[in-house]
Amino acid sequence: MLVFFGVGNQPELEVGWSPTREDLIRAKKILYEGSKTKPDEIGIIELTEADLNLAGNYLLNRYSKSAVHISLKENKLKFVVTMTLPKNNLGKYVNITFRLGNVEGNDLPTITKFKAGILLLPAKLAAWIIDNLIQHSSLNNYFILATRPIKAVKIDAEKLIITYYPNKDILIQARNFLTQTPDNSTLNIYQKKLAEIVAKHDPEWRLSLAELLQPLFEMALQRSTLETAIDENRDVITTINDYVNKKETRKLLATPESMSPIGQQYAAFLYKRIDLAQHFIGSAALTVSINKQAAKILGEEKELSDAQGGSGFSFIDLAADKAGIRFGEMATSSSENARKLQRVMSKIKDYSDFMPDPRDLPEHMNEADFKQRFESINSPVYLGILQQIDERISATPLYNTE
Repeated sequence: MLVFFGVGNQPELEVGWSPTREDLIRAKKILYEGSKTKPDEIGIIELTEADLNLAGNYLLNRYSKSAVHISLKENKLKFVVTMTLPKNNLGKYVNITFRLGNVEGNDLPTITKFKAGILLLPAKLAAWIIDNLIQHSSLNNYFILATRPIKAVKIDAEKLIITYYPNKDILIQARNFLTQTPDNSTLNIYQKKLAEIVAKHDPEWRLSLAELLQPLFEMALQRSTLETAIDENRDVITTINDYVNKKETRKLLATPESMSPIGQQYAAFLYKRIDLAQHFIGSAALTVSINKQAAKILGEEKELSDAQGGSGFSFIDLAADKAGIRFGEMATSSSENARKLQRVMSKIKDYSDFMPDPRDLPEHMNEADFKQRFESINSPVYLGILQQIDERISATPLYNTE
């Protein structure tokens, strides 16, 4: 009944979160707030309605194109959630609405209302279903580790107040559990392969980004099945981005610190430029880790910032960003596309197979030059160049296979 009534082709909320750079940084700060508290000390986190919506949308959009609206009303928290589903015969979206409230005698909030699509369930039945779903799935370990330190949650008219007490044993258990996931072992496999490639590289020659991507995707093709292809692609992109961009994206991406170190370090190139390789793989990593909208915003905002006092606005860098977003999207948009990308990337000859030559595009424009030539990022001239970039990317061999 939950599946039948909760899944449909109409989203209750418009999906497609559009965060700014500040939104992303603030969301991560909110989610890591609890790490400031030392073991065996009582901590308190206060979250406003805006904080809850920011953190909620950040989390949901790391996994699928989703939307959540959280509101504080009459000392209760109301959640409206829409998530995009993988391809299926039932519908494109799942729509869920539920409400949490404090019940007298209980320090933690409980479900007071639950609706899946048009199906309204009794609160106690919904709580029982959710509890059993968590207990009999892989979510249980995460749920225990997340909730055990929480001692009280108070919902008032303006904010949510969480009181928690993380003792040392819980933190050690959480660390051991989270660092023994299969994801880290997979990343280490690709990291070792990358180290072998770098060790054999002739220092007299530039290291092409294609030299890193081709063998790792060849390995991914051999290791993957249709069901695991997306995860393998995500690991390949994360591994290469960790090498190419080092610490530049760590404040936005949750990259593991335990990855095997690389001995010799060489800059990676696209069209004889280091910045193009950094933009391309960085945007791909943002796309597979957060979403393409976040990657697009960050790329555009960086160029606008450069126009105000950096290296200047560059359509060349923006082209690398857009190609990287397209690459990351194809790598993880569906199992079929993930396998297609693996097959093509395992046989590429050079970087022109996945990145068109952007070097004839305008760059090095300060703010005054940019405004004189393009007025704003919404002008027809500016949008015309973006369309030109998109057409070049679509004509590239890799994306012709989509």
